Amino acid sequence: MSETDTERMMDENSNDTAADAAPVMTETGESAPSDSRIAALEEELAVARQDVLYAHAETQNVRRRLEKELVDARAYAATGFARDMLTIADNLARALAAIPAELREDEKMKGLVVGLEATGRELDSVFRKNGIEKIEAMGQPLDPNLHQAMVEIPSADAAPGTVVQEMQAGYRIKDRLLRPAFVGVAKAVE
Repeated sequence: MSETDTERMMDENSNDTAADAAPVMTETGESAPSDSRIAALEEELAVARQDVLYAHAETQNVRRRLEKELVDARAYAATGFARDMLTIADNLARALAAIPAELREDEKMKGLVVGLEATGRELDSVFRKNGIEKIEAMGQPLDPNLHQAMVEIPSADAAPGTVVQEMQAGYRIKDRLLRPAFVGVAKAVE
């Protein structure tokens, strides 16, 4: 038996056993997969496309979330430090308020007062540069998001619920509350 005869017999045997699974031959000599195989492949392709779209969307969401966290970290990194600095600003304001008018005019004290006032202005300037701003409270309606009511004060001059006394200034950093303003709120006179 020659090699050609052996190959021919092997081809005939393989054709007999795999006749049902053999692809249909097209006119060009290429094999054409069956309709069920095409449908299965199209289904797999659709699933793979959907998985790629989901993975892409998830990657974009993670990237956006990380970018937002980075922006927030940069914007609000100094929050703890800023809260600590508010105590210093409060003490400086109390010190200035405690100096009587006659001492402010005294030549010996004038330099100290001017220095304390300049320090207060510089501190306010640093706060502004870093997005820290004082919350305006006096004369405003009570806003529980910005103010913490400490007392109710009977008042005929102000509408009930209006801030009539500020005990401690409130501050925000960018769009977040850093510290609420401690206020006294008007109530109707009985």
